[in-house]
Amino acid sequence: MNKRIYTHPILENLSTNEEISFSFNSETLSAYKGDTIATALLANQIRTLRYHEESGSPRGIYCNIGHCFECRVTVNDYPGIRACLTLVEEDMVITSGKKLPQPLKHGGEENA
Repeated sequence: MNKRIYTHPILENLSTNEEISFSFNSETLSAYKGDTIATALLANQIRTLRYHEESGSPRGIYCNIGHCFECRVTVNDYPGIRACLTLVEEDMVITSGKKLPQPLKHGGEENA
């Protein structure tokens, strides 16, 4: 079951776009041509896209305009792709964003 909106009072009928398939973490899912990765995942009830580098807490769609970088995923082996800005494509392979190295703390190398 998906949570997709098929009709909208302003945008009208949204189900006329071509349906395509893609995979997320090895699961085949469907989307409509023109969906971003973020909207396609949300329509398929996927909320967690990666985990926080330090705390390990789940991260997902936050601003949905490309500013916060919380929606980073790996697309066709390219890491750090923002799901909210990238259109999903037929047969695209998407995986959860990988844990990035922790940034240097305390101003750089210790005892430098």
